Amino acid sequence: MMKWEKLLTAGRFDPKNIKQQPENQFRSEPERDYDRIIFSAPFRNLQDKTQVFPLPDHDFVHTRLTHSLEVSSVGRTLGKTAGEFLLNKYPHLKDSTISAADIGAIVAAAALTHDIGNPPFGHAGETAISDFFKFHPYGQVWQRHVTAEQWADLCNFEGNAQGFRMLVAKNNGLKLSYATLAAFTKYPRPAHIFEKERKRRSQKKFGYYSDQAEDYRHLGEILGIEKAENGCYLRHPLAFLVEAADDICYSIIDLEDGCTLGLVTLEQTIELLASILKERFDAGKLETYQTQTQKLAILRAMAINQLIQETVLAFEENEEAMLKGEFDQALTEIIPSAQALEIISDLSVKKIYRSKPVLEKEAAGFQVLEGLLEVFSKALNHKFYQTDLYSGQDKSILRLLPEDFPLDGWETNVNPYPMLRVLMDFISGMTDKYALNLYRRVKGIALPGA
Repeated sequence: MMKWEKLLTAGRFDPKNIKQQPENQFRSEPERDYDRIIFSAPFRNLQDKTQVFPLPDHDFVHTRLTHSLEVSSVGRTLGKTAGEFLLNKYPHLKDSTISAADIGAIVAAAALTHDIGNPPFGHAGETAISDFFKFHPYGQVWQRHVTAEQWADLCNFEGNAQGFRMLVAKNNGLKLSYATLAAFTKYPRPAHIFEKERKRRSQKKFGYYSDQAEDYRHLGEILGIEKAENGCYLRHPLAFLVEAADDICYSIIDLEDGCTLGLVTLEQTIELLASILKERFDAGKLETYQTQTQKLAILRAMAINQLIQETVLAFEENEEAMLKGEFDQALTEIIPSAQALEIISDLSVKKIYRSKPVLEKEAAGFQVLEGLLEVFSKALNHKFYQTDLYSGQDKSILRLLPEDFPLDGWETNVNPYPMLRVLMDFISGMTDKYALNLYRRVKGIALPGA
């Protein structure tokens, strides 16, 4: 059984045990995590990554940045409320100077980073990168040079694992606290655990690549995170709250965006949100708000508040089972409003996620990311592994890689996995607009300055 005093161990991720910097007397450790994330370049780039809809010329819809900020806000409330419960239930935790606000800040910081590893063009971008290695000749060409575990990584790009990689990177990682990193990791398993071996919600996806396995082992050891029967780690209990904050926000806010863009009627949206509010819904009072925007705003706020209350109660009821590894479900699937959320999800799939603007964005994403991976992968392969094909065009393409890209030491008998990982860091870290512009240039569709 996991222990909260161990799960909330202070300290920053550092497998080499380099001397930690002294504590900052004005900010707690998780508050410093939050600040590091806010001021980081990967987080800033989320402002030009679409959440669901490509950015329209009119009507505000959410980007990955605004979505992440909102998830973090909900996460802070969930974490702080759950923290008050934990400190009352386990008074000895107060001896470690941990506060309810600190637990709220851990969840808020982890929630702030929950999409930081997502590539351009949303989930379509993840599939596009995976498909390149599975199906494209200049993706498949690498299989003979890497291990089976590494090939599973390349063929299954996962934003959660990419996010963990970015956060623990040796040279430019954010050096977050142990608890924040563990709360971030919703899926604490590697890519090569295949479908038949997955039995738990926390194994639905994977949370770290094969070259980060030792990093997560270190994290689990520090925090006392135990393993399930199949060798995958159990979730840190606060990861359930991070997941719930995301579920709450995208369910309610994607619906609001869909209504704003006319994909779902106002009447449908009101009916769906009223099913969450139940007796708290007051149709007469809603009519006192004049505009659709005002009506949506008040209903959204009330629905999120209701879902937060229900989620905290579910956490409290299942907290001991989480520590034992006996609970492994999404909290939003067991709350009283679970059925209402499922109905919203079904409608969102039909009316929003399969709408023409979204499908067009996904189609563009496949073309752009496959095109970028093709030209860079081809050039790298020709330079180091099929040297007789290395051309002037390849040489020109490689000059477009970041200055710190590792272009030394690769040859036929050297495993290229680390190099390919850096290439995927480069591609997945792009904003939608930058990826599109670079694609046009390397394909000769547009010239610089044109």
